[in-house]
Amino acid sequence: MPWPSRKRDKGAVADKKEPDAKIAKTEEEPEDKEEEETSTKPPAGGSKSGWKNWKKAKESDSGGEESKITYCHWLLKSEPESRLEKGVDVKFSIEDLKAQPNQTTFWEGVRNYQARNFLRAMKLGQQAFFYHSNCKEPGIVGIVKIVKEAYPDHTQFDQKDPHYDSSSRKENPKWSMVDVQFVRMTKRFIPLSEIKTHHLAHKADGGPLKDMMLFSRQRLSVQPLTQEEFDFVLSLEEEKPH
Repeated sequence: MPWPSRKRDKGAVADKKEPDAKIAKTEEEPEDKEEEETSTKPPAGGSKSGWKNWKKAKESDSGGEESKITYCHWLLKSEPESRLEKGVDVKFSIEDLKAQPNQTTFWEGVRNYQARNFLRAMKLGQQAFFYHSNCKEPGIVGIVKIVKEAYPDHTQFDQKDPHYDSSSRKENPKWSMVDVQFVRMTKRFIPLSEIKTHHLAHKADGGPLKDMMLFSRQRLSVQPLTQEEFDFVLSLEEEKPH
């Protein structure tokens, strides 16, 4: 029996620890404005030197060539703490994923058109960060991979499911989902606060996280990452937490 829906966008809320969080909007509302930052300068003890060292290493690997900006990795948000939505607990942590048969599940319940389009753009074998959201300390806890490309989300037709959509038709489904499989835990928990410190520093010095969607469209539960964004965030697991 499939798990109840646990990934969502409609009515999504920004992470509790995000200092500039705004009231959530549904997909029918206009495009979200870019998150207002309280400062564009790198915080004390920021990542500027770390970014330069990372860039130097990457240039050494690639011969100094600039990589073309494309989205080839993803960030998937899910809620690790219990929360009822229309009477159904939408909790789904990375430990819940690991407990699934073959450590695989469908990523259903997305009800935002942009997030849905990102799901439809995913390719077999691509990797994504598993991000714990809407909890005491949000952040990245592990890595998953896409093991089945987009297909119709069955929960849109289930009247008992909190993400049922009466306007969607089986001959032309509105909503899609993908299957993901657990790859590994990150070597350490990478909190949102740490990622934001690097983001602010990179906005000032042109680092890879300067345009990271986690801070411009923070409500989206499905977000794309460039190769540079993915590589830089992954490199943080080797560093001691600040």
